[in-house]
Amino acid sequence: MATNWTPLSWRQHTAVQMPEYPDAAALAAAEKELSSYPPLVFAGEARELQSTLAEVAAGKAFLLQGGDCAESFAEFHPNNIRDTFRVLLQMAVVMTYASKLPIVKVGRMAGQFAKPRSSDTEEQGGVSLPSYRGDIINDIAFEPAGRAPDPQRMIKAYSQSAATLNLLRAFAQGGYANLHQVHAWTLDFMNRSPWAAQYGEIASRIGDALDFMAACGINPETVPQLKGTQFYTSHEALLLPYEQAMTREDSLTGQWYDTSAHMLWIGDRTRFEGSAHVEFLRGVGNPIGLKCGPSLEPDVLLRLLDTLDPARQPGRITLITRYGHDKIEKHLPTLVRAVKREGRPVVWSCDPMHGNVVKAANGYKTRPFDRILAEVRGFFAVHRAEGTHGGGIHAEMTGQNVTECTGGAMAVTDENLADRYHTHCDPRLNAGQSIELAFLLAEMLNQEMKERDRAAA
Repeated sequence: MATNWTPLSWRQHTAVQMPEYPDAAALAAAEKELSSYPPLVFAGEARELQSTLAEVAAGKAFLLQGGDCAESFAEFHPNNIRDTFRVLLQMAVVMTYASKLPIVKVGRMAGQFAKPRSSDTEEQGGVSLPSYRGDIINDIAFEPAGRAPDPQRMIKAYSQSAATLNLLRAFAQGGYANLHQVHAWTLDFMNRSPWAAQYGEIASRIGDALDFMAACGINPETVPQLKGTQFYTSHEALLLPYEQAMTREDSLTGQWYDTSAHMLWIGDRTRFEGSAHVEFLRGVGNPIGLKCGPSLEPDVLLRLLDTLDPARQPGRITLITRYGHDKIEKHLPTLVRAVKREGRPVVWSCDPMHGNVVKAANGYKTRPFDRILAEVRGFFAVHRAEGTHGGGIHAEMTGQNVTECTGGAMAVTDENLADRYHTHCDPRLNAGQSIELAFLLAEMLNQEMKERDRAAA
């Protein structure tokens, strides 16, 4: 356990990217109320996730982390949760089938409400208001009342997270994730994607294999893993008053856990030395993610790892790289070499989204799909060259048929962006683009496994 740490010791460190609440008493009341609520996840579940991430770090599994850029109160609907969960299942099937590796499934769901901003204020028509920082803090509508940070939004975020988790657990263990449903997971609009036929072929092969296994007496009743899956949640631990209020001491181990999610990560803007976010997360037992961008120097990273993972626990740290398609092969090798030299048992995961945002001619923010794929290829190329394991993908995506990222086999153009641009923050991959990404990842993983087998021979 961390030394000289308490759930509120972060308050003595430098805190950035957090709102200034106008009513301190109302904030304290909301924190007190949240601290009395039941945990959303449990310490044992977080330990299970760390064990599976240790397998990823060892090259024996792969991390698939995906979901909304920012969850919203307005778009909260069971169909949206189901569709994103379904696409993640499809992606996992494609990747498992090609690589023969277990896929660790972690959603950016049930808590991804807060967002960092490049400026504290936003100006429209000569009027300046606080920036929108996610529904857990304020409202996206450009109005003075809505943009004032409101601590009661933390209570609503908790309630929505609890309902989302309840549904996700039902989907994961109640039969929806049964591999016999692999054909039924296809979304209606996916039929327009050229990848739908290829997915259907994989689904048919899996069905044939399941039929053979059933004839041998192996079925969901005898092997429960066939009718369910493990699914975990994660979000950026940005709003520290909320995270502190959700932190509980585990009765079995005496370790503190942030029970708002199984895995928490520190963003690129908050991972500096002396950061309140680093101080808070060093003391909780959850698996921790750390975003790594072009400004991160190897020596700083190693010192952060000393702070966050002094015991060098396999699966404790996931390094999530976010460079951009034109920077990853220049910057990533220096970090990989430093971490490898120190023998750190980390998971390396690729975020190909955040470094590839551009503004289209019609003013919409978008992410060209070819740049996303190029960053993924660069990520795997670096790890092949350095003899390390590219172990994960971190994508902002949705099961909805949105038009937010251009390109892909469904050929979303700049002109299409306005058709179904629904994101509350940054552009997301739609279901078709997500499956296309999964096939690319499957190809990369398959290549990595073949090279590993040749080296072992």
